[in-house]
Amino acid sequence: MRFVDTNVLLYAISKDPAEARKTEVALHILEASDLGISVQVLQEFYVQATRSSRKGALPHGLAMEYLEYWQELPVQEVTLELVRAAVASCQRYRISYWDAAVVEAARMLGCHTVLSEDLQHGAIYRGVRVENPFRSR
Repeated sequence: MRFVDTNVLLYAISKDPAEARKTEVALHILEASDLGISVQVLQEFYVQATRSSRKGALPHGLAMEYLEYWQELPVQEVTLELVRAAVASCQRYRISYWDAAVVEAARMLGCHTVLSEDLQHGAIYRGVRVENPFRSR
C-alpha cells in the first residue's frame, strides 16, 4: 500500500496552468486502489484548500465532498502512539514533526511508500520509502 501526502491531494484540485502536469500526475495516483491516508493529511488538505489567500480556494461544501470521498481510503487516525513515534522519528531523522507524523501514519497503516514532494526522494524512514511522484525523470 502507498500513503498519499497532502500535496498530492492539493495538486489534484489545482486549476493553476503552471501545475497542470502535477495535477495530471496527482489525478492518476488517486485512481489507484492501493492508497492510504491519515487524519492529519485530511486536516491539512481542508485548511490549505479553503484558505482565503489560495488562488482557486474551495468553498467549504466542496472541500467537505472531497474529504468524504477520501475517507473511503484506509485512514490512520491520530493516536498517542502515533504522536510518540512521530516525535521519536522527528529527533532521529531531523525532519519536521509534521513530516515525521506522515511517515509514522504510513508505517502504522502498513504502507511501504509515502508519495510526497515534501520529503527527500528515495529516503527511507523506519522502513517506509519516500517517492516524489512529481519529480522530473
